Parts: sequence; C-alpha cells; structure tokens
Amino acid sequence: MAKIAYILLCHKDPDAIIMQAERLTAAGDYMSIHFDSRAKPEHFDRIQTALADNPNVTYARKRIKCGWGEWSLVQATLYAIQAAVEDFPRATHFYMLSGDCMAIKTAEYAHEFLDSRDKDFIESFDFFESDWIKTGMKEERLIYRHFLNERNNKWLFYKSLELQKRLKLQREIPQDIQVQIGSQWWCLRRRTVEWILDFTRTRKDVMRFFRSTWIPDETFFQTLVRHLVPEDEIETRTLTFLMFSDYGMPVNFYNDHYDLLLGQDFLFARKISPEAKQLKVRLGRLYAAHGVEFQISNEGRSLYKFLTGRGRIGRRFGMRFWETESTLGRERELMIVVCKKWHVAKRLLEQIRQVTNVPAIEYLFNEENTPLPDLGGIQATLEKRTRHRRALMRMLFEYYDTDRLIVCMDPSNLDLMHDFFSDRSVTRMLEVECQFTDDYLIGHARRVGLAGERTNQATLERLLPTIRNDMTYEADRIRDAGFSRYSRIHEVAAPEENAGKIAEFLTVTQDQALRIAKTDYLYAD
Repeated sequence: MAKIAYILLCHKDPDAIIMQAERLTAAGDYMSIHFDSRAKPEHFDRIQTALADNPNVTYARKRIKCGWGEWSLVQATLYAIQAAVEDFPRATHFYMLSGDCMAIKTAEYAHEFLDSRDKDFIESFDFFESDWIKTGMKEERLIYRHFLNERNNKWLFYKSLELQKRLKLQREIPQDIQVQIGSQWWCLRRRTVEWILDFTRTRKDVMRFFRSTWIPDETFFQTLVRHLVPEDEIETRTLTFLMFSDYGMPVNFYNDHYDLLLGQDFLFARKISPEAKQLKVRLGRLYAAHGVEFQISNEGRSLYKFLTGRGRIGRRFGMRFWETESTLGRERELMIVVCKKWHVAKRLLEQIRQVTNVPAIEYLFNEENTPLPDLGGIQATLEKRTRHRRALMRMLFEYYDTDRLIVCMDPSNLDLMHDFFSDRSVTRMLEVECQFTDDYLIGHARRVGLAGERTNQATLERLLPTIRNDMTYEADRIRDAGFSRYSRIHEVAAPEENAGKIAEFLTVTQDQALRIAKTDYLYAD
C-alpha cells in the first residue's frame, strides 16, 4: 500500500504546522519539515516540542533562509527530501506541500489512488514552446545569471539583468537538458526521488546552471523528472487543486467551498483562507475518515471562470462566492506611514527593511513609477491602483506571502486612509510630523506645478503661507479623524522619544525601534 512522505516548506504559523503534521501522520503517512531559518527560533522550538513523540515526523538536517524566486527554495526542498528518504524507508511517494494546503480526500482514497497509478505526477511543459508563463520574463530566467532576490532588491536585480544584456553575457543551457516548467506542487515515486538525489551528486554542471536561474522551483524538478523518467510514467498534472485569478494571483477557498473542493479530481487544495475556520475543521476531520465516497465533478475551474466572468462578487449564492473583494483579511496587518516629506518617509522605510523582514512599499498611490510587481495590469496606473485599492493591496499581501505590509501615503490621501481603517484587517498609522522651511515649500510648489523655475520672488512669498496652511490643514484632518492605532513622531525629536511610538507601530522590540530612530533620516532637510 502507498505510504506518502509529505515534504513541507514553511516559515510561519507553528500551530497550523503542528496540526497539519498530526492530521497527515495519524493515518500512517510521514512528514519532513523544512522551517525557514529566518523565522523566529521559538516557533521552530514549539514545533519540535509538540511533535517530539511523533516518529513519523522528521526535519531537514540543515535549515536555510528561503526567498521567493531563489535557488534556496529548491535547496530547502532537497534537504527535506534527503531527510525523508533516510528516515522513512517505507515511504513510496513524496508529496510537495505548503502550509496553505489541506487534504480534500481521505488518506484511504489517496493511497488507493496512488496504488492504482504507477506514475509521477508533476506538471512539465516545454519551457520555450509552451505558454505556461503568462507575463514577465521568459528566456531571461535561464540565459542570464540571477544572484539577487527580485522582491528584496528589485532595483539591483533589474540593473544586473540590464548590465548582462548590454555586455551580451548570455549563457548556454546544458546541451542534454530540455528545460521544462510547471507547478511546484508535485507527487513523485520513491525511485524517481532517489534518481534525482543521485543526479544532484553527479551532474554538478546542471546544478551550477539551475542555482543562478530565476524561480527554479518551477523548472528544476520539472526538468529532471522529464530527463530521468520514461514519458509514459509521467502524468503531466498536479494533484493539488489551485486556481488563479485573471491577475495571476492564487484564489483563496472559504467555508462555503467544502462540497465543491471534495468534487475535484485532486488530493489536496491550495490556498485555504486563514479566515476559513470551519472549512479547516471539516477538512481536518476528513483525511482520517473511512468509507467516504466522492462524486468527482471537477467543475471548479470552469465554474469560477463562468461566475467571475460575469463580475459576481460575494459569498457563494450570496454576498461572496470566491473572494472577499471588500476586505484585506481579518488576519492581516496594514501599516501606513504618513509623511509630507516623501524623501524622509522613504529613508524611514529603507531602515525598517534593514531591521525587520516586513515588506515595505513607497508612495504607490502618489508616484506612478513606484516599483511594484507585475499584478496583471491592476498596478499599471495611479487611477487603477486607487480605484481597485483593496484588491491591489490584497494581491500585494499574496505576492509577498505575508500577513504584514507597510505602505507610504501622502497626508492628502485621507479618503484612502478612511477606507483602509474601515476594513476588517488590523490597520495602523504612523504620522511623521515635519518642519517645513521656506526652501522646502518652494521646492514642493515647483514639484506639484504651483510654481515654475521662473516664478518671481514676490509671487512665491504670497504663495508660501497658503501652502503652509494647506499642509497644516491636512495634518489636522488626520488627527481629527480619530483613527484607532494612530501614533505620531516628529522629524527632529530625540531618538528615545520616537522609539516608543515606532515600537508600538511596528510591534518590534524597543532595541529594534531605537535602531530605526537613531538613523539620520529624521533630520534630513
């Protein structure tokens, strides 16, 4: 009978990981966990303590820091696979999971399904001939070398790519390898996994090549399986049910999707919304059940396309069907930095990035050229960002795979602030109170088109009091709004005075807040 070793890469929510491990191993299956070394040590300690007496759980021998689009995700997977191969000699299949996946079939059904099909289940389409990549770079992922994290070092990432193109530093793909691409959610037989591990030890040239490709978790295993396994033993599909919106973002599943999920021809589903408490409970009980019959209808994707194509929003047969368009999510934290001096706020965000791991985005509702990921066009213009602000913000949470996000706003964006504070998410605000010299106000007037380089001094002197009063009015409106979880710091206050407010806003330690407050960004002109 099939015995599944689940390969789990995770970086947060230790309680959910513990529950997932207990559910999946209760039926006699196994789990090998790689917990990101960047995550809180106490979280990993909690996982190990809770699962210490479970012989069906093991851990990657080495933990590393993982980043989206990096080789680190593949390396972490290989570490977890190696541990599973060594510790679970009875495992017949190895199934890649994330913390957002849950079983939508019983263990009994899953084992019978795999026993009846002697195949590897993995998407593997020709990299160059298929249209699997919908937007963004394609061949550039392979023929140029990528050593930087695109999300954390966007400017340097694209400058490096631009320089390689200019210097014509394209490289050759290993000649005997036909690169494939597909979903990273696969299920492979033991023999295949052992062949892959042997390959990694003998083909150093291929390993060097993939280490500097971009998003290798969508190409590495897909390519090696196709290279090592006879074609008639590969089923080019994933056993994990997932859907994507028109913007290329994963669709979340909610409490009212239980029956729909059970009717899909898959063993797991991704992503289960953090808010879908009832769905998680029902699916959690399902895996260990016996004698359950499933009526496979497999209509999920076509039904989603039909309904969203007609613009339906809300609960299934009610206010929402697939996604909560009107909320960012109760479990999420949006932190808004409000500052009229944009350069001051940008320096603040840069320091926050260095001290914390929280994604931070500059004036996305004010500057058209703010660096943003490709979200299918919703980010293309300021008008679209403002009109679809909640959808945009929710997609950014998904893109960065985070529950905490920082954005900058100009004090004039009061309507946006009211909108986000009315959401069910936890919204915080930190206002940076600034001093405005006459020189700064003149520069501001020129930047926003109120004055030009040739505007005479007399006109400027009449204009400055009006601009100063306008800025004071904007600040007063924010304070009069009575926002909850509101803090204010001053650009020239002592670091010790600002640190307490920064710690409260970011929910970081006093030492971390002081490191941020001691930088010279608050004293810039």
